[in-house]
Amino acid sequence: MSRGKTPLARPESPLPSPTQRFRRTPPSRSSSAPRAASRPRRYLCSSRRAHRSCRSATRCCVPRRPAWWLPHSHSRLAEVSVARNAHRVAFRTLGCKVNQVEAETIAAALIGTGAVVVPQEDAEVVIVTTCTVTGEADHKARKAVRHAHSLPQAPVVVVTGCLAAIDDGALASLGERVIVEADKSAVPARVAAVLGTPSAPATTSARAGEGFHTRAMVKVEDGCDNFCAYCIVPHARGVPRSTPIEDVIAEVRALRDAGAHEVVLTGINIGRYDHAGVRLPDLIEAVAETGIERIRLSSVEPEDVDDALLSAIGRTPAFCEHLHVPLQSGSDRTLAEMGRHYDTATYAAIIERAREAIPHLAVSADVIVGFPGETEADAAETLAFLERVSFAKLHVFRYSARAGTPAAARDDRVPPETIARRAAAVRALGGSMRVEHLREQVGRTVEVLVERTGEGTARDGSRARFAATVAAPGTLARVSVSGIDEAGFALTAW
Repeated sequence: MSRGKTPLARPESPLPSPTQRFRRTPPSRSSSAPRAASRPRRYLCSSRRAHRSCRSATRCCVPRRPAWWLPHSHSRLAEVSVARNAHRVAFRTLGCKVNQVEAETIAAALIGTGAVVVPQEDAEVVIVTTCTVTGEADHKARKAVRHAHSLPQAPVVVVTGCLAAIDDGALASLGERVIVEADKSAVPARVAAVLGTPSAPATTSARAGEGFHTRAMVKVEDGCDNFCAYCIVPHARGVPRSTPIEDVIAEVRALRDAGAHEVVLTGINIGRYDHAGVRLPDLIEAVAETGIERIRLSSVEPEDVDDALLSAIGRTPAFCEHLHVPLQSGSDRTLAEMGRHYDTATYAAIIERAREAIPHLAVSADVIVGFPGETEADAAETLAFLERVSFAKLHVFRYSARAGTPAAARDDRVPPETIARRAAAVRALGGSMRVEHLREQVGRTVEVLVERTGEGTARDGSRARFAATVAAPGTLARVSVSGIDEAGFALTAW
């Protein structure tokens, strides 16, 4: 929350009541009203301390979402009655959008048994969903487990996710109250056993009715068999597996009926969707028939952006004009050593065809900087290629060795300071391309999904800010783009 907003009061009782979960108007400070003689009022901050900036009733550094919300920025759990004897669970979710969807699914199952979601500090059980895509991700996962285990309430820590799937026993050794459960569908039952409650049902993909607002992610695929040289995910997630189309459609309809305007179809390698002969293009058109107003893909590999997919998108007015197509490097030599299945010429041709098929298409991409053996010439080729193709947004990652992958065994590592310098150069270029993309929208009228007062997302994925009176949160609005903000991160509109 920015300065000057009304704060969330930190509950004095161990558990917040539903009315305490949202921002409140500060009590009157009239001179006729004597101050209560109780202990000083505290305000909820990200660190749960009364920071200097939070000691007034009108200033607080609390984040926009309370700590007990799951880390999915466009959905939230339904409000539930918080009884003092209700069992309390908390979530710490790391990594990709698929992990977020899986954590929300686990939460929905536990809420169905009467549990409530609270901050980690108040929980009896903390569920940590881990990522293992890089060595740095492993470090963050272990740190999250240790932190949860060290909390004063002494919660049981249930660890799941990709790192748990390939764990060799190291996670369980982090604490006597740590339980490792590689099978995410079994997590609700494990938690129920810890709490001594009736066994929770196995998780399903259905999460409707849990208070999703505006946008929801729908997992349609799991697993990958690309075996890129830097990636351990195929070992953690297994081979590609697709959700039956009837299950996907049922979930989208339920989310639509619950108020969602947009769904993001997500998976580990979503382009490999194939269930009983139904491929990704067929799935997109079937989802559109539900009447959902906006559809996105989380990410699709370059080799899967084929004519069939582009034709399906072109026939689907609900599909948003945005594709995230991972690149990883603009050097053909580096791409080959990474084990990627294309070269830069192929990638550029794919993006060109996509832009011809989808007017006003915004393309974003991932770039890994500092892969072993990357030379100054490779880095320069990457910058030149990025500038030539032009992207609306870049996600830049410094290479981090993951034990068990072919790349981690190489002895031609790039020095960290060199990686940092090259990453800064790519980010700077990405920033200038983002600003240029936003400037191209000025003067256009665009549709925005309003996610909070005065802020939303355009169909091409750009953030937009506008007057609070333009439209209410949870609605679709058409706005005229008048410029971009000073930071160059969002459109301004009226």
